[in-house]
Amino acid sequence: MDHASHASQTFQMPPAINVFAALPLAGRPEVGAAPAGAVVDGGSPQVRGGGGGDMFFMYMVLALVVAMILMTVFGSRRERKRREELLGAIKKHDRVQTVGGVIGSVVEVKSDTVVLKVDEASNVRITFAKSSVQQILREAAGGAGDRASD
Repeated sequence: MDHASHASQTFQMPPAINVFAALPLAGRPEVGAAPAGAVVDGGSPQVRGGGGGDMFFMYMVLALVVAMILMTVFGSRRERKRREELLGAIKKHDRVQTVGGVIGSVVEVKSDTVVLKVDEASNVRITFAKSSVQQILREAAGGAGDRASD
């Protein structure tokens, strides 16, 4: 086949196929079908399944949304309680880490602030908000050891 004869051929697209045309729409009777409750040849009413599955699906989605909201609320309460216990347990000489990554020993604890000694040689002390303490690395006076694995 030479180049000239190849260029003269045109490409034709196959006809479009509508795969959804054969599917009945939910809640609409099919063409030629008897309406629900109509008496057909045998004398018994024709029963058709319609939108019952739609309501079941909506109830399931609603139940899943409610379950996710409840799990989020109760999970955050548990986390908040654990965090309050952690901040309430901070005492002098504990070794702590802040959210910024600063590690130091607690020198002074006030209601909403904590003073950390971060360098023993130069006696550098930094004041932090109590809420910035991320974890207690080591408790003072022979406590439980490393609490970071809780």
